[in-house]
Amino acid sequence: MLLAGDLGGTTTRLGLFDAATPRPELRAVHEFATLDHSGLAPMVIEFLRQNDVGPEVVDVAAIGVAGPVVGQTARLTNVPWPVSAAELREQTGLARVELLNDAEAMALAVPVLRPDELAVIQAGTADPSGNALLLTVGTGLGVSFLHCVGGRLLPMPSEGGHGDFPSRTQREIDLVRYLLTLYGRVDMERVVSGRGLGNIADFVHGGRCPLAPLDLDDADYPAHVTTAATQATCASCVDAFGLFLEAFGSVAGTMAIIAVARGGVFIGGGIPPKILEPLGDGRFVQAFRSKPPMTDLLAHIPVSVVLDSRAGLLGAAVHAATVPERDQPFGPSGRR
Repeated sequence: MLLAGDLGGTTTRLGLFDAATPRPELRAVHEFATLDHSGLAPMVIEFLRQNDVGPEVVDVAAIGVAGPVVGQTARLTNVPWPVSAAELREQTGLARVELLNDAEAMALAVPVLRPDELAVIQAGTADPSGNALLLTVGTGLGVSFLHCVGGRLLPMPSEGGHGDFPSRTQREIDLVRYLLTLYGRVDMERVVSGRGLGNIADFVHGGRCPLAPLDLDDADYPAHVTTAATQATCASCVDAFGLFLEAFGSVAGTMAIIAVARGGVFIGGGIPPKILEPLGDGRFVQAFRSKPPMTDLLAHIPVSVVLDSRAGLLGAAVHAATVPERDQPFGPSGRR
């Protein structure tokens, strides 16, 4: 049995899977509010107890975490407590734990996703020998490059979301100047993420949207802006949301150029499935393509939204299923 985890800044998903090739089969899943817990171990212990599963039954646990993994430890970008594979083993009794970046985990799911788990934003023409790109947009911005090697897509962990935001227009330059006064540096996540949408809305309004409830939590503010924009109840929120879509498309296009993602761009995370109609209305695609001299390349790259909110969990299970294979002992010659 495999235990998979997707640890995010807002939500943590844990799942039990049966090993199967190429796609492990989900047996049980549960969602936890990440910041309601003092660490990952209490969530794992509770989840195993809920499903009447002892840690000794789990062959491998693989957890995707929203931050860089160094030496099987991670200090997460939007979570106040660290994660350590060694400590998780000690605290839960699990025999085998591996950490990987959450975007890398979701990227591992890309090759095994079914067509009904994707929504096409730009049809393009996929090159089966081309690289691919995954962006995850939720509390933060995740990036993983999938390199095509021998016909297989192999994900690379990346902290590309913390690269500098590539402003293109005078409006975006003004936005960057505004955010510089708040943060001292403007990375892509400050603009293209849930929190980024909140930042853009504050920029456009000159402060909080006056229609937002006074007691509205910061984490819920982006949802208010999205609703006010899609229902056209606030003209400034409509403006802010449009600026967000264009910035999102531009960042996706920039990353697609870096990856030469002729195999496709996949957009996951909590936000994209909730804004499918606006993503497909042309503003995102126009900003994605408008990068001469790369316009023709970008116009032929397929762009799809990952609809399954559990794709990161599935990718972590794919990783867990490969661990025994990767760790088989070497023969006397030192080769497999």
